[in-house]
Amino acid sequence: MSSNPPLFPRAAARKRLAVGAVATALFGQLLAGTSVAAPSVESSSPGRIAWKSCEPPSGVSTSDKFECATLKVPVDWKRPHGATIDLALARHLATDPEHRIGSLLINPGGPGGSGVDFAFRAPDFFSPELRARFDIVGFDPRGVSRSNPVKCDEDLLDAHWKAIQPDSASAFAAFRKGSRALGESCRNLTGPLVDHMATTDVVRDMDAIRAGLGEQQISYYGVSYGTQIGQQYAERYPNRIRAMTLDSNMDHSVGPWSYQKSETVAAEESYGQFADWCARTASCAIHDRDARALFDSLYKRAQAGELVLPGDSPQKATPWDFQDFVVGYMYSPTTWFDLAKALKDMDAAAPAAAPSGEKHGEATPFAYYPALCQDYQFNLPSYAALARQERALARLAPVTRFSTIGWQDVVGCQNWPTKVTNPQHRLRVEGTPKLLVTNSRYDVATPYPWAVDVARQLGSTAAFLTYDGVGHGDYRRSPCARDAIDTYLLTLQTPNPGTHCPAVWPTAPSAKRKSLTSGLVDPLPELLGTGTHR
Repeated sequence: MSSNPPLFPRAAARKRLAVGAVATALFGQLLAGTSVAAPSVESSSPGRIAWKSCEPPSGVSTSDKFECATLKVPVDWKRPHGATIDLALARHLATDPEHRIGSLLINPGGPGGSGVDFAFRAPDFFSPELRARFDIVGFDPRGVSRSNPVKCDEDLLDAHWKAIQPDSASAFAAFRKGSRALGESCRNLTGPLVDHMATTDVVRDMDAIRAGLGEQQISYYGVSYGTQIGQQYAERYPNRIRAMTLDSNMDHSVGPWSYQKSETVAAEESYGQFADWCARTASCAIHDRDARALFDSLYKRAQAGELVLPGDSPQKATPWDFQDFVVGYMYSPTTWFDLAKALKDMDAAAPAAAPSGEKHGEATPFAYYPALCQDYQFNLPSYAALARQERALARLAPVTRFSTIGWQDVVGCQNWPTKVTNPQHRLRVEGTPKLLVTNSRYDVATPYPWAVDVARQLGSTAAFLTYDGVGHGDYRRSPCARDAIDTYLLTLQTPNPGTHCPAVWPTAPSAKRKSLTSGLVDPLPELLGTGTHR
């Protein structure tokens, strides 16, 4: 088995892979020459987008029709006549054009997930009913994949990950210095776009896409970090929304401690659900073991430098590596049979050899921190403050200790050189139609309390749906959630207040992925496990 399951970007940040590398070359020529004039800052109204027929990547259904285009937008929306970049777009055309409702814009999260790739995977992800009635439009956000990708020094990025858990004041100071150097390398290798990567910039781009589509209102489905784009679009352009589903929600109002606390509790609860499932599932590979105690044992072996992560090139695992490995499997319970076997194999494995060497020092695509660190003010006053947080987190989560997701976000943004142009605030949304907010009860990446608070901030404009299971991204977690989202997007009918969808637990190891026509499919983890993390 591979060393990790397919992950959402939210859990794959440390892999440092190139976002959207798949199919970039294939579509580069198709996208060339289709840009339009830059939109004005007041109206975000470019000319119509010039679409061209294009072929999806290998492995995607060729019976469906796709089109590609680019849209020219300002690097800095405050200077609409200055430098520009081309946003890459793709759309899956409605299969029943006579009954077409309009365009459904989609975003898979990250920050750094490719919306173009998401659109190409529409036949696998979205139901036939949605694909019949909507043109499904994905775009690579600014700085991502085909849209002028941000690039950073790989040596500095590798050093950043290795130092992200400082254990002294001097180590914390060194980490802060390295963090600034990493951010400055992104600016030097990419140019001024690095200073304009906030969600508020993406929101302006998204409205330019709406105008380029020639539509007065759009429908939107955003998952994970894509919910933050949707939430802030609703703040700025409430009258331009027909329908909006916010699936697995970010909460842009939380500070660094609340952020870490929520993520840590989510990791502890999610692993607890795995442990309880394994205890009641005879076919779980560690059914006869205490999964919580096993985690503790393996964690201590990692501390001693004696743990081997499974994979094609087994190597020594740090405690962080082990925690991050397990967190990845919490995104989708369908991988839990694999996780149980991996834990059993790790427990039986001999101490690891030295890690294999990797090549570094080249410019590598990496949009994650350039976006995140402009959206969140996470500065901590001192190492002592961080150490206090770490001790408090360990008390909250005696098994998993803390969340690698929350830690790498909060700590990773320390001393980042760009300004926080979109700092945390509570949502102020008025004048929208009903918006559908949905979240898993046990979501390791976007904790359930965040969605509860987002719905509270939205007030009467929000309809809230809870999926009572484990995982990230509700649309493909349960038929109940999928049907509720489909019904809302197609008819604007929201679920009744207090609606819960029952948990769906794995009953057998995952079969080879099938097409949508032959069974439930979740390509999103594969799609988004490319170098970012939500």
